[in-house]
Amino acid sequence: QVQLVESGGGLVKAGGSLRLSCAASGRTFSVYTMGWFRQAPGKEREFVGDISWNGRSTSYADSVKGRFTISRDNAKNTVYLQMNSLKSEDTAVYYCAAARSPYSTHVSDGYWGQGTQVTVSS
Repeated sequence: QVQLVESGGGLVKAGGSLRLSCAASGRTFSVYTMGWFRQAPGKEREFVGDISWNGRSTSYADSVKGRFTISRDNAKNTVYLQMNSLKSEDTAVYYCAAARSPYSTHVSDGYWGQGTQVTVSS
């Protein structure tokens, strides 16, 4: 059974930084694309970014490009989301996601964590 557990959320002032972590268990971590999504109150869940199974390729939503960085440590079965220059519009619940199939790039069709709240005060 695949489990994804996010941590690191909290309250931060605009312009500040946070790093989210997502610890995975239940299967071999290193062959799966991992991603981050977020959902603000009253809005649809949206893609934030993802990282390939080997960490060599990342992609980001335009709204976070240049401010957020995704990385992974396959030895620790963990993916990270470093968030810098945070804005009030980054306030949301952040979800970790894992692709269902090895080497698949479709990160949203697999497994999800329970989410962690990030609140940015202006």
